[in-house]
Amino acid sequence: MVFQRGKLPDATFLFKHALVQDAAYSTLLRGPRQALHGEIAGALEARFSEAVETQPELLAQHYAEAGLVEKSIACWGKAGYRSTVRSAMAEAAAQFHRGLDQLALLPNTPGRRRQELEFYSALGAALTTAKGYAAPEVGEAYARARELWEQLGSPSEFLHIPRGQSIYYALRGQFDLALRADEDLLRLSRQRNDRARLALAYTSSGRTLMFIGRLGLSRSHLEEALTLYDAVSDGALVDQAGTDPCVNAQVVLASVYLCLGYPDQALKRSKTAIADARRLGHQASLAVTLALSARLHLLLEDDDGTLGEHAGLLVAMSTEQSFAYWRAVGTIYDGWVRVKHGDVAEGIWMIRRGSTAYSATGATALVPFHLGLLSRAYEIASQIDEAVILLDDALHMVEHTGERWFAPELYRRKGQLMLPQGRAEAAEEFYRKALSIAQEQGAKLWELRAAMSLAQLRRDQGRRAEARDLLAPIYGWFTEGFDTPDLKAAKALLDELG
Repeated sequence: MVFQRGKLPDATFLFKHALVQDAAYSTLLRGPRQALHGEIAGALEARFSEAVETQPELLAQHYAEAGLVEKSIACWGKAGYRSTVRSAMAEAAAQFHRGLDQLALLPNTPGRRRQELEFYSALGAALTTAKGYAAPEVGEAYARARELWEQLGSPSEFLHIPRGQSIYYALRGQFDLALRADEDLLRLSRQRNDRARLALAYTSSGRTLMFIGRLGLSRSHLEEALTLYDAVSDGALVDQAGTDPCVNAQVVLASVYLCLGYPDQALKRSKTAIADARRLGHQASLAVTLALSARLHLLLEDDDGTLGEHAGLLVAMSTEQSFAYWRAVGTIYDGWVRVKHGDVAEGIWMIRRGSTAYSATGATALVPFHLGLLSRAYEIASQIDEAVILLDDALHMVEHTGERWFAPELYRRKGQLMLPQGRAEAAEEFYRKALSIAQEQGAKLWELRAAMSLAQLRRDQGRRAEARDLLAPIYGWFTEGFDTPDLKAAKALLDELG
């Protein structure tokens, strides 16, 4: 019935077939079965201490089957936190779930609720990485954690729970709820003079503000977060938040800098964030930096190979680590790389596949950006009608959710698609809309692009002086000597205009 491997006393034994094992196990009465599990757990602790340290889930299972609930809970918690440190987030989530199942067997006391809070908090962070920020399971975990947290008097060490809710709401496009959670976290952190949680609060708020296009305030919040954060004393926040808050703040700030018109600072921040994530060896933090760095280079429209490199690394790492959200993002960006390299049909298919996987995580934020990207791919494929439909869908989502950080570019591109149809007046209307929103946001990069498009239209209409007067001021605002494709194009147009 069993196989022996090795020689005693180091031999191991395996049933010849799983069905034989199941049959043997099912013949045991509950009492003897619990006793055997208890004896196995005792033997593991007494004689195999190394296995207990490296496989606490094994001990947890035997304690659970033995009816030793509290010991099982402790081991499931240890297993979950150990998996979190290894960035094995799917395993961690399953282990915290098992611990919560055991907790439900205990009387409903403050002590039990406190441990439930710890597990639900950790579960939310693990699910965020494994399932995606906007997955329904993430919302459920943080909602229960928030309920327990408030029941226990909102202890300071769990102030990161509103942050978890904020990013969940933000990625679902519910920015009003995200801002409310950020305000709760900012208020409580200030009241309790909690510097570390205040850094976390500013990072969370800065991200939400970026999404809705309040770029100046986003910048100040993110810069304040970096001033407050201490990598040594605040290291525990990495496990609580799921990613390193300092790395997060830096890479989101890079995107904000780019929109505001500081591409040199944006690239510097992005490179620093990636270096820090690699130094930490934290896979979830590295996924964030690779994704946002890829998006940064995509927005810059450079062709130095960084976009393709980071998109490829992101897909490979996310596949290995089972990071569903980041794998979807990486697939979208990898598809765009293929479009730019001439494999348009394959690239469009990949962008669509990645977008479907992205939506499957529950995420709505960034969908207008992804639709804009797909629209450009169809434009390159000379499928203008499809490109227009996709842009209309993107702009409808912008108006519905309030995600306005990329709105100027979407309106500008809609204008560009009007020109082949001979609709110059419509194109000008969209260019002016893009220019107005960009100026309102202080988004100098989008303002430069909108001004260039409008100036080109003026040039083609024979109004060269107007075109020059429109473009020259915004071009002059940028730091001299920093070459980006946008600045090179603007300089070439100004030279042409005289």
